[in-house]
Amino acid sequence: MHTTTIPWYRQRWPWLLMLPPLTAVIGGVVTIVLAVRSNDGVVAADYYKRGLAINAELSRSKRAAELGLAAEVQAGGENAGDGVYVRVSSSGQGVPPEAALRIRLVHPGRSGADRLAMLGRVAADPAGRSAEYRGAWEEAAELHAPVAWRVVIEGRDWRLDGGIAAGEVRSFRLLAER
Repeated sequence: MHTTTIPWYRQRWPWLLMLPPLTAVIGGVVTIVLAVRSNDGVVAADYYKRGLAINAELSRSKRAAELGLAAEVQAGGENAGDGVYVRVSSSGQGVPPEAALRIRLVHPGRSGADRLAMLGRVAADPAGRSAEYRGAWEEAAELHAPVAWRVVIEGRDWRLDGGIAAGEVRSFRLLAER
């Protein structure tokens, strides 16, 4: 009687038995690569100081609501050129006399993609009801991306913030929330 033995690597059962452990090893390697390459960004060493800063921001937002502030923003276009134009108006006590403002476009997913512009006052209403500011982005801002930005406009002791829908970055209005 003559029997031929097939080598183990030509049989299917050893490969089927090795498939689940091999899949687990590949999944583990992919998980390690993702963990090493990506930044957590969630855990902060100075969480207490950040909490205090959040409370300060909330009081600045409350101050903007007390003043009844609103801002009309144009990024590019007729009033702004290549930069940013902001008209701050008040329905209450008037606009605080600020020499400069700061506007930030905060990217919802990547902190490195935020945009910042420093704005200088170019005109003010004699009655103190409105003021106009112009400035330029610190870096060449790509505002055409379909991103729902978070917008923050800050004065010395007040702050307006809100979200805008994707595509609205060229012209929009922010109101202080009461």
